[in-house]
Amino acid sequence: MEVPLLDLKAQYQTIKKDIDEAVKRVIDSQYFILSGEVNAFEEEIAAYTGVPYAAGVASGTDALILALKAFGIGEGDRVITSPFTFFATAEAVSLVGAKPVFVDIDPKTYNIDPDKIEKLLRETSHELRDTIKAIIPVHLYGQCADMDRIMRIAEEHGLKIIEDCAQAIGASNNGRPAGSFGDAGAFSFFPSKNLGGFGDGGMVISNDKQAIERVKKLRVHGSVEQYIHEELGYNSRLDSLQAAILRVKLKKLNEWLDARRAIAAKYDEAFSPLGIITPKVADGNAHAYHQYTMAVEERDRFVQYLNDNGIAARVYYPVPLHLQPCYRDLGYSIGSFPISEELAEKVLSLPIYPELSEEKVNYIIQTVKDFIAKG
Repeated sequence: MEVPLLDLKAQYQTIKKDIDEAVKRVIDSQYFILSGEVNAFEEEIAAYTGVPYAAGVASGTDALILALKAFGIGEGDRVITSPFTFFATAEAVSLVGAKPVFVDIDPKTYNIDPDKIEKLLRETSHELRDTIKAIIPVHLYGQCADMDRIMRIAEEHGLKIIEDCAQAIGASNNGRPAGSFGDAGAFSFFPSKNLGGFGDGGMVISNDKQAIERVKKLRVHGSVEQYIHEELGYNSRLDSLQAAILRVKLKKLNEWLDARRAIAAKYDEAFSPLGIITPKVADGNAHAYHQYTMAVEERDRFVQYLNDNGIAARVYYPVPLHLQPCYRDLGYSIGSFPISEELAEKVLSLPIYPELSEEKVNYIIQTVKDFIAKG
């Protein structure tokens, strides 16, 4: 049996009529960039995430970059974030001229550890601490970081918070949506995301009207009035086709999240007795399960076994950011963040998507059990 990591064709078939009508609507209008479709989608995302303001941009990476720029973070500044995430989190910091400062993760949730943030700030010299301007907590795999703690730390030290919600739309903590805690939240609509477009796309959300106005200016080359450029900006506009498609999908998102959570519950029940470390959901969190990520010994052999049996298991992420070649100059080395390094050798993600049939879920479960039984 072949089980892909994600089946976007199957998803499309469930909403084909609505998607096709939305695409036709845009084509008929011949308005393709920052149209009424984008405005409507911004309002709908703002309402979904419980904030008043949102700005559509070209990608999740751009959402991070423009959010950092909107708060004046750049040359000479430093930004605390996790080394256990997709590269774009730190890349965005570097691309605005700042430096990422990594802090190790909680071994249970895989999110940045607030205790270690406090330790870093406590032990850093006053001179260097004054250059730290923000924290980017990543809601990895679809689970919120410990935002209450992180917000208290940020308030105490006067730091901005930009939540990396690329994997976490629909996640919440104590009923509060991911992205609504900090000064801004950055979302990705890459096709594989829980809310994915038919191409790239992103969104910045905020309770800060001025910050969103700055993002909207930056996304069109630093311009508010046509051909008048108040600053250097970017070409980072969410297009109308993506917005129209995403508006259709947003209406289905909660239903899809329920399906993901139901599959995760089946996995948990089957795998917990086997000695596999299944995802730990922190108290008060509603996990969005962008990935179902577990930790095992002999991970590479396990992944190969699953792949050989038609199951598209993948590793997110095999190399922590502090060990990436382009970050050698930051001075980190093997052993700098032992929890991230250990988990990078143990984690793997299984297929989990709303259209995954019961037959395929059971096949995945049995194949995992077969591997464990063979030892």
